[in-house]
Amino acid sequence: MNIFLRVWKRFSFIILIAFIIVGLFDMRFAVIAAICMIGPIILSFFKGRFWCGNICPRGSFFDNVVCKFSNDKKTPRCLKSYFFRIIVLTLMMTVFISRLCKTSGDIYGVGRVFYRLIIVTTTIGVAMSLFYNHRTWCNFCPMGTLASAISALSKRKVVLYVSSSCVSCKICEKKCPLGLKPYMYRGSRLSHSDCLQCGRCAAACPQKAIGYHKIKLQIHNIIH
Repeated sequence: MNIFLRVWKRFSFIILIAFIIVGLFDMRFAVIAAICMIGPIILSFFKGRFWCGNICPRGSFFDNVVCKFSNDKKTPRCLKSYFFRIIVLTLMMTVFISRLCKTSGDIYGVGRVFYRLIIVTTTIGVAMSLFYNHRTWCNFCPMGTLASAISALSKRKVVLYVSSSCVSCKICEKKCPLGLKPYMYRGSRLSHSDCLQCGRCAAACPQKAIGYHKIKLQIHNIIH
């Protein structure tokens, strides 16, 4: 991981804090939140949910601030199910779009809608972390759900790989904020559409078996 991305992941939560503060004085500024709604969708065609794990300022907030007081328990399966995620996506997008329509294009009104959306969803994310882990919100984030669906259909996306040197110690599962099981993909692509590509599994792997290394897999396949 390059230095810029490492620094961004560590400190981009400051952008979220600035957004909340500045938005109180000028709602027009809140329109910038559209970037965080469009960004993960566009990037998902090429790199899956890479945005969620590496670029999203709120993700940085969860990883660097909320993690310090979260309960760190596994997120219930019901909150991860696509049934629940579709309900959340439909409900939130319906409310969001209907309120945007009522603004009649007024920039202050549009900004107010974006501002409230970010405040409400961030509050939900923080509240959920008190019961489960710090990334619980990311399991059913509407934009994350859309990015996940696109990622599942995309054949061109860049993903992590789990080489044959994996010994299934399951440390990667413990470190994954979404509770995925990278070791289940031993000798192949970590193709799960919800993988945030945050790199926690790769950093924790004692065998260094996880990463963007096609070469090891190709050599293994040729030999066998």
